[in-house]
Amino acid sequence: MPSSLEVQQYFIGVWRMMMGREDGMKLLDLSADGFWNSFFAIVVALPPMIVAWVGAANGIAGLDTFGTRLSLVSRLFVADIGAWLLPLGMLALVSRMAGIADRFVQYVVSSNWASALFAWVMLPPALLRLFAPFAEGLAAFLSLLLFAATLFLFWRLTVVVIAKGVAVGSAVFFGMLVASIAALLVLQGILGLGYQ
Repeated sequence: MPSSLEVQQYFIGVWRMMMGREDGMKLLDLSADGFWNSFFAIVVALPPMIVAWVGAANGIAGLDTFGTRLSLVSRLFVADIGAWLLPLGMLALVSRMAGIADRFVQYVVSSNWASALFAWVMLPPALLRLFAPFAEGLAAFLSLLLFAATLFLFWRLTVVVIAKGVAVGSAVFFGMLVASIAALLVLQGILGLGYQ
């Protein structure tokens, strides 16, 4: 697993790319080991994601038992991690046809670390839901603002990483966004979370 200093370096790298700076790529490890190590971004993202899952489980389960909440958190984990990984697998299958196979490693590494960074960015509304359920309106508004900002930043990162112009970068961004949403909805349905 990358050290905390390496994770900080990767976060700085993806942030620079979100600001339109291609030099951010130099801060990422794009070797074969770096590619596989980038999936440790899931471990880095787990603490804020767990907070969000517990808050969601509490809202769904109401006064139900601890076992019900634990089951919900487990299913939310599978749905969200599946929605993270499945689109990357789909991209691996179509990247050559789409003409971006030469940028696949760069995209996976940068998107993994960007997703971990965004998990931490989304922590404040998750904490509000968990510890101040009466402030649901504020939490929802904050979530919407942060979600819109992260979408824009992820689009900018994708355009920089793909490095084939705005049109191709935008197509990859929207394709991955649709794949992520579709994967999440399918997994939620399979896991009995479709009512969320």
